[in-house]
Amino acid sequence: MGMDTRRTTRALATEAVHAGRDDLAGLGLHAPPIDLSTTYPSYDSRAEAARIDAFATTGAEPDGPPVYGRLGNPTVARFETALARLEGTESAVAFASGMAALSAALLVRGSMGLRHVVAVRPLYGCSDHLLTAGLLGSEVTWTDPAGVADALRPDTGLVLVESPANPTLAEIDLRAVAHACGSVPLLVDNTFATPVLQRPAEHGARLVLHSATKYLGGHGDVLAGVVACDEVFAGRLRQVRFATGGVLHPLAGYLLLRGLSTLPVRVRAASANAAELAARLAADPRVDRVHYPRIGGAMVSFEVNGDPHEVIAGVRLITPAVSLGSVDSLIQHPASISHRIVDADDRRGAGVSDRLLRLSVGLEDVEDLWADLDAALGERKAAPARPEALAQG
Repeated sequence: MGMDTRRTTRALATEAVHAGRDDLAGLGLHAPPIDLSTTYPSYDSRAEAARIDAFATTGAEPDGPPVYGRLGNPTVARFETALARLEGTESAVAFASGMAALSAALLVRGSMGLRHVVAVRPLYGCSDHLLTAGLLGSEVTWTDPAGVADALRPDTGLVLVESPANPTLAEIDLRAVAHACGSVPLLVDNTFATPVLQRPAEHGARLVLHSATKYLGGHGDVLAGVVACDEVFAGRLRQVRFATGGVLHPLAGYLLLRGLSTLPVRVRAASANAAELAARLAADPRVDRVHYPRIGGAMVSFEVNGDPHEVIAGVRLITPAVSLGSVDSLIQHPASISHRIVDADDRRGAGVSDRLLRLSVGLEDVEDLWADLDAALGERKAAPARPEALAQG
């Protein structure tokens, strides 16, 4: 037999298709099985007690068969394995939503007496509200990226950033922020970029958060969140998930694993559409300013000269709805919906103007999308667009 010349590391596109499924052929299966059990039989209660004690100590996944659906699920574990591979981390822990995932991370640090959070605006509106309202007993210091080091305190548990940010698409130098954090874990919300465009762990982030509802699922039919991280932090997250019950349903885990298989193709195709629409919007006199990140991606934000509500009411192909990352295009007015819960002055101070619209670009033909936007923008005219109308970063 000749030498095996297969590579020991696999490209992202290959991992997206195969990670979490490597054992299937050996099991005589092609599609991942869906395990819907909520509980599992065990005739050795002494051994079961020992396994439960071990989980209580470290949060490590128990060896052997599953114990109980709130502790873990084999189908969900496949998705967690795959997402960790894509993000380049040891582990990942999935939750019932992105907010449940963020809450668990805050609770892990808060349980250690580290309730202070340093955060950079803008963040997703509900993330902002969770911190500002102190709903989990946390205290937040808002700062810009350059002020992170000075904002740290002895009780700082996390530094939280989102890049590209929701909804302005502002970008942060993750490596610089990670350096400024010192020993404090940096949590990066990577929902908009996905591991296709950015892997924050490679830049020093300890925690990578996704609203998996968005691009990871990719079809608008699953609600989920996930944190990719090292195994030590994952153990604590599993303990919080078990105690608080924010578990992911196995059918959602199955849909997410299926979504990952097309993630690189979907993100790149939608990003090509978004870049084209961003360029056209920047040249349009009815648009004041366009935000599109240097990293690329499928999100575009733009500020109209006229009434943004008329644009929302005028689309026909694009769906006026919250959320993002689906195969179809969605548009919404952040100041009215996704960031309504944020104080108006804080919202505007973070660059979320009342005339800003957020567009999640899908996989439709770009000419059809542009025709819909053009009609929705209507006859409002203004001075020719300025050269700096396309804002990056």
